[in-house]
Amino acid sequence: MRIAIVGAGAVGAYVGGRLAQAGAQVALMARGDHLQALARHGLRVESPHGDFVLQPWRATDDPAQVGSVDVVFVGVKTWQLPAVLPGLPALVGPDTCVVSLQNGVEAPTQLAHAVGASAVVGGCCWLMSVRVAPGHIRHLGGLEPALVVGELDTRPSARLERLCQALCHAGVSAAVAPDIQVTMWEKFVQVTAFSGVGAVTRAPVGILRSLPETRALLEQVMAEICAVARAQHIVLPAEVIPQAMAQLDRFPPAGTNSTQRDLMAGRPSELEALAGAVVRLGHAVGVPTPLTTFIYHSLLPLEHHARGQLVFPE
Repeated sequence: MRIAIVGAGAVGAYVGGRLAQAGAQVALMARGDHLQALARHGLRVESPHGDFVLQPWRATDDPAQVGSVDVVFVGVKTWQLPAVLPGLPALVGPDTCVVSLQNGVEAPTQLAHAVGASAVVGGCCWLMSVRVAPGHIRHLGGLEPALVVGELDTRPSARLERLCQALCHAGVSAAVAPDIQVTMWEKFVQVTAFSGVGAVTRAPVGILRSLPETRALLEQVMAEICAVARAQHIVLPAEVIPQAMAQLDRFPPAGTNSTQRDLMAGRPSELEALAGAVVRLGHAVGVPTPLTTFIYHSLLPLEHHARGQLVFPE
């Protein structure tokens, strides 16, 4: 199996590294000092499931050096998608599947515009992994299964069954969702509430879930997202909010969300793909989202500042 990891950062490089360990030809596509380290010294991974160092089949920033593959994992953040979309067709052949690992619910549509809807597969990733240094990844664990994939039209899929078998053989737990749209929205409910309330309060999850006032905020944001989902004809399970809260209850108390960390550090974030998407989609279907809108508008100055669109006075 030939696999390209577009955006071989903390999560993508871990998945690609495990697949390479199991015998797949894996191209890790990255940029800057991370790419240089991967090309010169290989990929170094620390993990509770075993540390390893390996040299990937390819380490490059040029899709033309890779050519068509069996599977493309798109691991960049949502705001980085426009930069990688033009290069994706070079990786896609007649039978290639392109797996979206972005947070939010809008990325598969963006990918379909670049490579065609039939190639695109929805995905949800529950891996917890960080980049320690260029070429060096630390895997921390996560929820099970680590990866959930599914055809966007819910049809049975032999190609995804093969992919999940390959992932599980490589030590990355994976499953095919009966309805990946529902699965993506379930994650959207949790991640958007966690990132938004976490960024506004600057508090870790242990505080957010234990303080009654912030726990109520999380649940209220989730309820707004569920209302938007219903208006979009997404049939979420009745217990989606208790399940999302139960996930947050299992996280390490000091845990923070990546969007929260980016905003607090002055970096561009996935704010638009999370809270911003709730506001946009809610407006499109006539569903009010007052709390999410407040959070989104409260964080916009930080986002615009991180992107150089707004300068704070000295």
